[in-house]
Amino acid sequence: MRGLKNKRVLITGGASGIGAATAKRFLEEGSRVLVLDRDEIACRKIQRGLPGLDGVILADISIPGQVESGFNQLDQMWGGLDVLINNAGVSIRHAFMDITIQEWQQVLAINLFGLFYVAQQAAGRMLKAGSGVILNMGSTNGLAGYPYYADYNASKAGVIELTRSMALELSPTIRVVAVCPGYVLTPMQEAEYTLRMIEEVNRKIPLNRHARPEEVAALFAFLASDEAAYITGHAYVIDGGEIAGGLASR
Repeated sequence: MRGLKNKRVLITGGASGIGAATAKRFLEEGSRVLVLDRDEIACRKIQRGLPGLDGVILADISIPGQVESGFNQLDQMWGGLDVLINNAGVSIRHAFMDITIQEWQQVLAINLFGLFYVAQQAAGRMLKAGSGVILNMGSTNGLAGYPYYADYNASKAGVIELTRSMALELSPTIRVVAVCPGYVLTPMQEAEYTLRMIEEVNRKIPLNRHARPEEVAALFAFLASDEAAYITGHAYVIDGGEIAGGLASR
């Protein structure tokens, strides 16, 4: 991809799953990469697996003070930021009537509030520098209804609308885009679904499989690059055709 070499890229939730695959892809593009994650063990693991990282920042994005502290560390290391991959998120599979107040608050605190805290810190630095790209992690769950994920769905719908609003307010200095994967075979997905459930979902997806994290990472790389210089303000779906007609229609 054009324009990614030596770019300073921060990836939240970057120690595993899609985030880790994205860190690897940007390193391959010649970018400088920092991972921000709350999982200390996963952070140590990715540092061993990707020795090319500039470093890791241990922080919980749902806590504004930790986000601010994390960006202070980033300033000390880099003095600025070119690309934010706002990827960190969590989901809990359960029926609407079984969602507790604590679970509702946890999902929204990370997926929407935390994403906002990080985006605002990044945008402030990018505006001063005169350029930047912010890519927010949405989901097809924010575009279509899914049972057993009411809190997650609400958070991702919020991310998509926040992305549109940010793109309007921060242009032309900063491009802001949402990436909306469908089913991706990540540790989080495997923890919620049995093998039989995964196979049942695959049969309903036109391409007959889950996405690989590396495929979502490739979309992040394209949208952050100069190849996508005229793209902002929209949600880009990568779902194997899943919501083209809806799973229910199949």
